Formats: sequence, structure tokens, C-alpha cells
Amino acid sequence: MNKFLITSLMLCFSLAGNVQAQKKKDREAIKEMCGCFEVSFNFAETFNYSKDSLYQPSKTKQNETALEWAQLVKDDKNHISIQHLLQVGDPNKPFIVKHWRQDWLYQNRDFYVFNGDREWNFKEKSKKEVNNQWTQKVYQVDDSPRYEGSGSWVHVDGKTYWESTTTAPLPRREYTKRSDYNITLRGNRQEITKTGWVHDQDNAKVIREKGKEDIIIAHEKGYNVYTKVADEKCQAAQDWWTKNKDKWAVVRAKWDQVYSRNKDVHLEAKVNNKLLYKYLFSDEYQSQEKISKIIEDFVK
Repeated sequence: MNKFLITSLMLCFSLAGNVQAQKKKDREAIKEMCGCFEVSFNFAETFNYSKDSLYQPSKTKQNETALEWAQLVKDDKNHISIQHLLQVGDPNKPFIVKHWRQDWLYQNRDFYVFNGDREWNFKEKSKKEVNNQWTQKVYQVDDSPRYEGSGSWVHVDGKTYWESTTTAPLPRREYTKRSDYNITLRGNRQEITKTGWVHDQDNAKVIREKGKEDIIIAHEKGYNVYTKVADEKCQAAQDWWTKNKDKWAVVRAKWDQVYSRNKDVHLEAKVNNKLLYKYLFSDEYQSQEKISKIIEDFVK
């Protein structure tokens, strides 16, 4: 075996080892977002570009707090899933709210890109575009799509973070109050800290109309701090998940079936004047047959 071949093989083994070491760090960072957290939510509109003289900026939201349990649902080498549960009300008898879910996929190529008005366009990226990257797929409380973006986890100078920019629906705090824009261009940064993690956002409020260029009417800063506390503080949320996890596994499986069609997804706002989560949160919807039917009723 000549020296050139030996050198090439050693380089290949070294690169492969570096990739696996990086991936191990990535997976550890993602799973640091599991557990019980005291969360503070902070949002402020920073710049206003609207030409409407009557434009009113969104109210600043500062230090609104909640207790949140982040449950590890799936832990495969290329797929990590975390379900978030809010624990609110009387600490002695708290109320549990099924919140958002984040799935992390390694070198994922299939994307559903939000295009406004409850429409997500399917897009397949090349292997090169997602090489060594992780996709964060974020889902609504009913496990319908919300937004997803791809990026590389960075571990440097004592910092561990992931960044991506992608389109998304309006956040819940906005869509019931505003109709002057229809897309949030989300700049997301997840950074792991010594005390938990931070969701740092630089968002643009966008008007998108078919056949026209996007118009940005304002920018917004979001800074949500997740401070890890003892898991026992979220015991009620853990108990709720143990009781309800089988039902939501059926819901996720149905949505996976929808996503696997690799076609654009357009969802009805309501069916029979009722939102999807209202159906799925009901005790009436437990069977696979009923869950499958109601989700299909919402998919155009």
C-alpha cells in the first residue's frame, strides 16, 4: 500500500471521527432542552416600517413566566423529539396544557415551508445543503405544522448554539389581535447555558401577497429564558403525559402519514366552525379512526 493511499485513508478516518464527535455534542445539546423549566417570555417591537399613519406597534411583553415540562418522546440517533407541556394555575392542583413540540432531524432533506394563509409548501433540499445539519421542526399544540429550519450546531469558545431563519405563522399572542401581516420571518437561536437554555429571536413581520414582493412592516425581538429547576416541580405534567401519551402517539402517526405524501399542505381554519385542537383535546377523540378522520377533514 503506497504512502498516498495510507495518508488518504487516515484522513478519511479522521474526518469521520470528527463528524461523529460533533454529532454526539449536537445530540447532547438538544437533549439539554429536556426537563422542568421556569420560563420567562419577553417580546418587544423594535423597528416600524409601516406607511400606515394609524399603525400601532404590538405591546411589549416582559417577564411573563410559566412552568414548563419538556418531555423526551423520541431519542434515535438521527431523530430527537421533545414535547412541551405548560403547568399553570394553583401549584397544589395545577392545570396542564399540551404546548408546542420540537423535533430534531439529522441531515433531513424534506421541508414544509410556510407560505401564509395556512399553507405549507413541500420542498426537498439537496444532500449538500443539509450536510451535517440538524432540522428543527416545530409543531402546533395539535401537532399540525408550524415552522421548520435547518442549521449547524456550533460548539466554540464555551458556547453551544444553533441558528436558522425561516417563515412561520403569526405567534398565538399576535394572530388573535392582528391581521395587518400574514407571515413571521423568524430568526431563531437556541443557546444552551449553564442554567438551562435561551430562545433568542430576531423576527420580521411580513405581508406576503401572490405576485408581489414581500413587505416588512416591523421587526421584533424575542428573548425567552428557560431556567432549569428540579424535575419534581413538574410532576403533574409528567403524570399527565403518562396518562395521555398513547393518544398523542396516534395523532403524531397520523400527521406523519400526511407529511409522508410529500405534497403541499393547506389546512382549513375550522371544520363545522370548530378549531382542530378543540376536537383533539376532547375526550371524545381517542380512537385511531376518529383521530384520522378529523385530521383528514382539515387537510385540503
